[in-house]
Amino acid sequence: MDRLKALGRLLPRIAVAALGGAALAFAFAPHNYPWLTIVAVPLLLVALNGISMKAGFLVGAGFGITYYAVMVPWLSVIGGDAAIALAILEGLFYAVFGLFATRILKLRLWVLWIPSLWVATEFATASVPFGGFPWGRLAWAFADQPLGRLAAYVGVAGLSFVVALLGVFGYAVLRRTSGVPMRAMALVAGLVIVFGSSLIHLSNASDGKTVKAAIVQGNVPGKGLEFLGRARTVTKNHLNATLDLEKAVQAGKEPKPDLVIWPENSTDIDPYKDAETRADIEQAVKAVGVPILVGAVTEGPGPNERQTTGIVWDPNTGPGQRYAKRHPVPFGEYIPFRKQLLPYIKRLEMIGAQTIPGKGPGVMPIRGVTYGDVICFELAYDNVIRDVVKGGAQVLIVQTNNATYTGTGQPEQQFAITRMRAIETGREVLIASTSGISGVIRPDGTVEHKSAEGTRDVYVADVPLKTGQTLATKLGGWPEWVLTGLGLIGLVLACNTGRSRRKG
Repeated sequence: MDRLKALGRLLPRIAVAALGGAALAFAFAPHNYPWLTIVAVPLLLVALNGISMKAGFLVGAGFGITYYAVMVPWLSVIGGDAAIALAILEGLFYAVFGLFATRILKLRLWVLWIPSLWVATEFATASVPFGGFPWGRLAWAFADQPLGRLAAYVGVAGLSFVVALLGVFGYAVLRRTSGVPMRAMALVAGLVIVFGSSLIHLSNASDGKTVKAAIVQGNVPGKGLEFLGRARTVTKNHLNATLDLEKAVQAGKEPKPDLVIWPENSTDIDPYKDAETRADIEQAVKAVGVPILVGAVTEGPGPNERQTTGIVWDPNTGPGQRYAKRHPVPFGEYIPFRKQLLPYIKRLEMIGAQTIPGKGPGVMPIRGVTYGDVICFELAYDNVIRDVVKGGAQVLIVQTNNATYTGTGQPEQQFAITRMRAIETGREVLIASTSGISGVIRPDGTVEHKSAEGTRDVYVADVPLKTGQTLATKLGGWPEWVLTGLGLIGLVLACNTGRSRRKG
């Protein structure tokens, strides 16, 4: 009975935290209310203040589960149970945050430790299980805001820290025990960060060289899972769109590109082994007379295995350089514990062969220009982006297939993440999608071109080449490691303080 009463007293706090989680989800695309972040964080901290660690776990879980349930409803296209499972799994990371934040809020430097712990939480969600799911980082909400420009200097993790810090400042202004000086300092510091970031100017200028690249969005039949099993039609769509591009070039309506980019899954049939698919690609390549970066699913390296790849197909020498996706999607492209789960979850049979991750970065020198190829969801992983830029990539390419999620908001979220990568790296980003959203993003994150979803779209971009590195790419993973370390130090100090009080 006492436990039920305690839970009853806790329910209003859980409700406040859940409200904060929902508000945070609306900060992201397709809703795009980024400043809800500095409402959501204080709501969570208000709910956590002054309660036990066990209660903090429940409050944090209410926040995290609601956050992901509202942010990624598009996963229900695969199945409502999948969306629920993901929300619970990711929500548990914020339950752990809540558990320890109840202690950290009692420390003198809690204003520093809390945003550091938030970065540590994001680091954990981006790492485990199965390679993590880095979709809910605070930084992604600010691709269209002046504050987002900080990513060029402190990286995505550093920007998440700054956003969490602003939320903490908001809570400090409201917190009764902070005192007038603390509230004033928090308010002033927050205003300095916001207005200071608006003065940052990110250059669009190239190193004096440009390259012309054509992005082909051939479109797919149907939507959701309906397009599965229609691989030849998808390839024919991209072939025909490329042939029409060449007709436009011959008519003087479009400039001749130096490279043509087809999206991920522009062929799901291995062009090395299927004569018809190979003939379609070769027809397109010979028509345009320049290399095509083909998104292909290839068989191997072992039996009942496959890889999602980008293949440079040259009009003279045929298939050459090849990049295999390094972060395939668990339960989307491969099945963890396959032998154990398949007998019980028949729906997983739709995934087919097991996707095997590639080993090296997608650094591709093509006719004097070095491109960095990234495939779909893996653009959310810092190490993938960092490796191609440090490998000399002058332009970033994202080959993607979001056809499963057309009209659900997922393509908009991925487009926002891609914009943040352009800011962070100072590189032009070319996005080729089967059915949208394809586009061109300038090095300062502004959008030069953005296709509609569910349509055919061909765009030729004049792309600036960059060889320099932003401070963020020079620093690499250090900001995240340092901030995560600070979060763990705060956690240790809080636990030690708690033990000392109990002994006393």
